[in-house]
Amino acid sequence: MAYDEKLADRVRALLEPGPFTEKKMFGGLAFLIRGHMAVAVSGKGGIMVRVDPHEGHRLLDGAAVTPMVMAGRELDGWLRVTAAAVADDAALRTWVARGTDFVATLPPK
Repeated sequence: MAYDEKLADRVRALLEPGPFTEKKMFGGLAFLIRGHMAVAVSGKGGIMVRVDPHEGHRLLDGAAVTPMVMAGRELDGWLRVTAAAVADDAALRTWVARGTDFVATLPPK
């Protein structure tokens, strides 16, 4: 399944005009800031968001927001957010901000 182009456009609009790069990866489209992936539009639907590994657990709800799993392993600091949970512009803005705010704390790559 290809990633949702309209969702990618919505994420892109929230990141502009700031400096970011886009990279196709994991069947989706990742948005990187200073070399760190902050958010990605997933080929499985919805988005993946980078968050503080020590705070990610408090954002989980078990339905719309779940841990990101790759190769059968949960990735600390990464969450999967369903498309329905970011259908509203304000909700998407909140999730994109979480990703960008966290990667702003990291040194550039």
